[in-house]
Amino acid sequence: MYLLMAEWVVTLIEKFVLIAIIVTTALIVAMYSTYGERKIAAFLQDRKGPNRAGPFGLLQPLADGVKLFMKEEIIPNTSSKFLFILGPLLAMITATMTSAVIPWGPTSTFFGHTMPLQIADINIGVLYIFGVVSLGVYGIMIGGWASNNKFSLLAAIRGASQMISYELAMGLSLLAVLLIVGDLRMSVIVQQQQEHLWNIVYQPLGFLIFFICALAECNRTPFDLPEAENELNMGYHQEYSSMKLGFYLFAEYINMFISGVVMATLFFGGWDIPFFNEAAYNGAWWVGLLGFASLMGKAFLSIFLFMWIRWTIPRFRFDQLMNLGWRGLLPLALANMILTAAVVLWISQDTTVPAPQKGLLSQPSQTAPISLTHATHQ
Repeated sequence: MYLLMAEWVVTLIEKFVLIAIIVTTALIVAMYSTYGERKIAAFLQDRKGPNRAGPFGLLQPLADGVKLFMKEEIIPNTSSKFLFILGPLLAMITATMTSAVIPWGPTSTFFGHTMPLQIADINIGVLYIFGVVSLGVYGIMIGGWASNNKFSLLAAIRGASQMISYELAMGLSLLAVLLIVGDLRMSVIVQQQQEHLWNIVYQPLGFLIFFICALAECNRTPFDLPEAENELNMGYHQEYSSMKLGFYLFAEYINMFISGVVMATLFFGGWDIPFFNEAAYNGAWWVGLLGFASLMGKAFLSIFLFMWIRWTIPRFRFDQLMNLGWRGLLPLALANMILTAAVVLWISQDTTVPAPQKGLLSQPSQTAPISLTHATHQ
């Protein structure tokens, strides 16, 4: 019994350490994403950007953070004070909760202890991500409504309708991936891409739809209608100041970072290192770090694309945004899902493929592994 308690305590400490590392990484990435975005914008506009605070302006995010902490905190007299405080907290919490089911690297051995680099490998990992992401809109809605400001309320309504519209197409694009993999666990999705090809090869259209919807979910240009300064002053966080405003801004950049990690996990092999056999080194600690670095590199590429698009494409009108979501992306995602389902059904009905088979890439047994190439050639 004491041995079981000791293992339980070690596992608990291990998870808390992993949570601390992941949350700290997300905060640091979000902090320096502001610096990266200003530098990218400066490059595209032929100017220097931040270059005074520290070498190459690297201390500028710290200076901005100190400024937000030191600013006076103002709560409007006409606001609903409890909800006014709850809004940015909810946005920040939901932004960080999504990382719980993401596999950040392979199972590795550190200081003689083998541990998976994943907080929770639940069997509904994809559903968990969508459930948490759908809660993020409440932070915007509560903040806009509690401010008792007509511009903030209008921006919050815009944000809610936008997220509801684009979550449908995002979910349908992801269903096509799940039909191929046959499992909702994020670790299994990564493993299947290691054993076969990355899902971007099987689902290029699904990835494009998912990427566009991720821009809308993160309120990034050209879908930043809830924060349209020229129409709504500042959007749903107009009445916020100090770190409450900072929480909303940080939540946006954390969402952008987590979206990049999720896209890398679903479509680009996750922590899989291209042209490298991780299993040959039996969970060495440096392989775990390399896998984590591979995942970060793919996520940073997505963040760069998010920023590049912001400073290249103008903002849509709201009617154009809703028209694209309902009349463009949604039918396209439905057609992609139906086509994928037809291909999976056709391959599963092939007499050379053992039944039952859960997905296009899933393996029904250890003795008879089936791959997409094998099934197609047969």
